[in-house]
Amino acid sequence: MSTISIIGSGGMAAAIGGLAARAGHLVEVMSRDVDKARALAGQIGAGATTGTFGATPAGNIVILAVPYSAVLGVLKQYGEKLAGKLLIDITNPIKTDFSSFLTPEDSFGAREIARAAPADADIVKAFNTQFSHVLAVGSVKGHRLDVFIAGDNAQAKAHVSAFIESLGLRPMDTGPLFMARTLEHACMLCLGLMTHSVRHTNFSIGVSLPG
Repeated sequence: MSTISIIGSGGMAAAIGGLAARAGHLVEVMSRDVDKARALAGQIGAGATTGTFGATPAGNIVILAVPYSAVLGVLKQYGEKLAGKLLIDITNPIKTDFSSFLTPEDSFGAREIARAAPADADIVKAFNTQFSHVLAVGSVKGHRLDVFIAGDNAQAKAHVSAFIESLGLRPMDTGPLFMARTLEHACMLCLGLMTHSVRHTNFSIGVSLPG
């Protein structure tokens, strides 16, 4: 397996890190809060380590598991230390009142991340349509959760797809990176369902294939 670096120490970092460790990957946790990073590494177990926030990540896959409101600052701090890395953007640029997006009207979160990242880093959108506690389970009654992805580099998407499959999840390629805008709107859809009809977060969205 491979080393997966996670920048962040919240619920999504715990969910993806836990699945990755169970799949046999070595997980590195990096966070501004060193105590939280150590606690999460201990929770993940399986030899998970902590890295220095802002230093070059050990893994070739780096998961950006911080809120969108913080991610551009994180990218600025890391700078060229992320050069050549495959960055998985799991963020959603949605205002806290769910009323609209934090990004300019002519852009979207993944595009802003791509602009802020080193030129030779590959950006793939993934995991942003799942709630962390649902994702942590990995499957429901034997059915794999769908993880929608978007990106411009076919090889990078293939690498991310293989990683997702190793976690016991089903990757669903939605196309080029501009489709990340649609995936960010899909998160807004989930939040709308949570607020107005389902009224809880114990659900996921996916694709049902007949036959």
